[in-house]
Amino acid sequence: MKKPRGLKRYFKNLTVQNEFTKKELADISNPTYRQLNFHIHFDNYGYGNNSFKKRKPHLDKLIRHFEYAVQETALASADAQLYAVLLNTNSRSDALFFNRAIYNCDPFPFKVSDLSEQSTLTNEPLNAYIQNLEGYNKLYGIAAEPFCLIFKSAVCLPF
Repeated sequence: MKKPRGLKRYFKNLTVQNEFTKKELADISNPTYRQLNFHIHFDNYGYGNNSFKKRKPHLDKLIRHFEYAVQETALASADAQLYAVLLNTNSRSDALFFNRAIYNCDPFPFKVSDLSEQSTLTNEPLNAYIQNLEGYNKLYGIAAEPFCLIFKSAVCLPF
């Protein structure tokens, strides 16, 4: 297997790039946006699966984009949900979700049962990172692996 090249630039770009400036993402601030449960992943290559040091820049970018989405989408309306799902070990599946009510579509608002405020994560560095987040509601559960769902109750519909 070839050694990945350009990782220094890749990790530097994580701190400066804004994914919401790309054309396909610019429409979520439009009130007529109609894609159901839009989501974006920030670690498409799974670099953070084996090392929290490599996962943390992706998490920082996810949280930064969460704040961008709060500002850009004006989510004070009652017909939207903005949340992130962080998995215990699979960094590639960490994602930021934007869900809005769409006519003739059933899964709105998105609900997850069997969530608790007690952490189910076994990844200690990830658990510490999540506990240090200020201003977010955190719910934990177990599906295929333990996960954390984070959201801001003042910004969107609760779970």
